[in-house]
Amino acid sequence: MRKRFAGHLLLLTIVANIAAALSLQIYALGARLPRGIAAPSKIALDNRAAETPMPFRIGETLNYDVAWSAFASAAKIQLCVTEHREILGFRTWHFRASAHTLSPLRSLLTIDDQIDSYTDTATFESRQYEMYLYEMGKKENQILHFSVAGRPQTIPFPAVVVTPGTLDPLGALYMLRQVDWRRTPEFRASVFDGEDLVEMRAHLEAAKELVAVNAGNFSATRILVGEYQHGEEVKGESLSLWFANDAARTPILLEAEIPFGSVRIELSSALY
Repeated sequence: MRKRFAGHLLLLTIVANIAAALSLQIYALGARLPRGIAAPSKIALDNRAAETPMPFRIGETLNYDVAWSAFASAAKIQLCVTEHREILGFRTWHFRASAHTLSPLRSLLTIDDQIDSYTDTATFESRQYEMYLYEMGKKENQILHFSVAGRPQTIPFPAVVVTPGTLDPLGALYMLRQVDWRRTPEFRASVFDGEDLVEMRAHLEAAKELVAVNAGNFSATRILVGEYQHGEEVKGESLSLWFANDAARTPILLEAEIPFGSVRIELSSALY
């Protein structure tokens, strides 16, 4: 069982943060996403000149409302596509996620976290993953540098050696947005969050559903996400994601069942 709740704060993982901060040991949920059948490694691993077109762009800002268990307004989450940045010679997307708990939950659990992902624009492999966490009065900052096994080492300081195609949790969410679910019924990827290396398997559940969230009504694709370790599925959790059927493929809704309650994370506003 996982004790760490601060490792990955993207849309999917505020669930684990809330539960663990209440001294509950749970597996981190959905904080890691894909590698595989249609996999990141298929995207021009060595062709750095050909940046893969993506449905998002710099400046995009997505805001979400979080409901958990008895707390109808548990937290706010914001996802941003901040910039392109050169990281150790790699051109990257800079993604940022932040989360803040709200009253009355905040009186029991104070969370003010920020996660930054630097994801390769050509391969979508993670190059750098940063966590700036302030939870229950304690600060924890961590910066992870990734080096791909079998490739020349270009990082002049300690790095995490990962297999080709490995994503970080936040970059993985954006990776799922660019999957063509009409042609890809299953998507897999290895994801490393600084503590665990897992495989996420995402399956198409429904190509078109009408979904109502605080931001409005959307036609959306529903994806079921599973987490695997050592080839075995992690039991006791379920996670569904809905992506709008529009050019941006905006993540509009997440619903999860974990041992300590139901979670609903829904889009409240979007700036493209």
